[in-house]
Amino acid sequence: MKKILAIALAIVMVIGLVACGGAKGGAKGGAKDVKVSVFWYDESDVYLSSVRTALNKELDALGVEYDNQYAAGDQAKQLDQIKTAIAGGSNLLVVNVVTSGSPDVAQEILDAAGEIPVIFFNRAIGTDGSDLPILKDAKTTCFIGTDAPEAGHMQGKMIGDYVVANYDTIDLNGDGTITYAMMKGDEANVEAIYRTQYGVEDANAILKAAGKPALKYFDASNPDCYQVDLNGQWSAAAAKEYMDTNFVTYNAAANNMIELVICNNDGMAEGVIASLQEKGYNVAGAHVVPVFGVDATDNAKALISEGAMTGTVKQDADGMAAAIAQTVKAVSEGKTPVEALAALNDERFSIASDCNGKLYVAYAPYTG
Repeated sequence: MKKILAIALAIVMVIGLVACGGAKGGAKGGAKDVKVSVFWYDESDVYLSSVRTALNKELDALGVEYDNQYAAGDQAKQLDQIKTAIAGGSNLLVVNVVTSGSPDVAQEILDAAGEIPVIFFNRAIGTDGSDLPILKDAKTTCFIGTDAPEAGHMQGKMIGDYVVANYDTIDLNGDGTITYAMMKGDEANVEAIYRTQYGVEDANAILKAAGKPALKYFDASNPDCYQVDLNGQWSAAAAKEYMDTNFVTYNAAANNMIELVICNNDGMAEGVIASLQEKGYNVAGAHVVPVFGVDATDNAKALISEGAMTGTVKQDADGMAAAIAQTVKAVSEGKTPVEALAALNDERFSIASDCNGKLYVAYAPYTG
């Protein structure tokens, strides 16, 4: 009898071990079985700092093992980091690519990853549909970000409506034309390109419909009609330096003051406002030069509340973090990245009309 019981117990133990073995180590074993490496193009980006804080909380809640790595704006360094992470056992990669808008760079990352799933986020991996061959019906990758032109269109409408409603107040020298400065975050970034284009084009369309002159770039010698952060970091420091220099020639005493400033992000808007405030503008009781940004960071919201900043476009950091984390969870449970996107059920998210491998997190205007 004891022998029979011993045999039965051994069988139960073997069955238990087999069952446990089948649930561990593979993609289908659950979120806790993945080792996630998250790669950021730079550590200093204000908006992405908000995404990172939210994403860390989301991944902590999932109980997954993860690490954050920073490329300091160096694509070659990021690729080396990815290869090192794979060699160290990472089996799910979340990549904020350094070189935005380049399918070749994205493909190089995918080639290094092999069968390991890659979730690209925030910085587009292609322009004008060039990412479709990589993302459409993909088995190992997807993109989570925003519809790049949307922020530019939204910002342009906000600016146009505001200028029409406050034209005479904005027109400091009373010449009937509003002069503007444009702060571009990065020369080649897709988001920066569209924000720079549509922030002005759409505002001018509204001005034209209202019978008002188009916005005029303040420096006739600059055919680009923008000033760009040459380090590609969308930084407050770069924007402040530009504005400080602009003020030397373009100021109220010379009757050619910059009357409106458009920024690709809130970080650059902060730099512009710091420069304006040093000259006595955009403080309580003084003239406010309208400054517009994108992101709706906490600092920007505070500046809008104080009356120092006019408006921004909310780029939902919490929403992007949630989309990434939910996709990580679904991929860890055995879904392909594209299947993971399709399974997300949240009004903040939408699948791109041209590609089932792209998920967009919605923008929204913010004026306080």
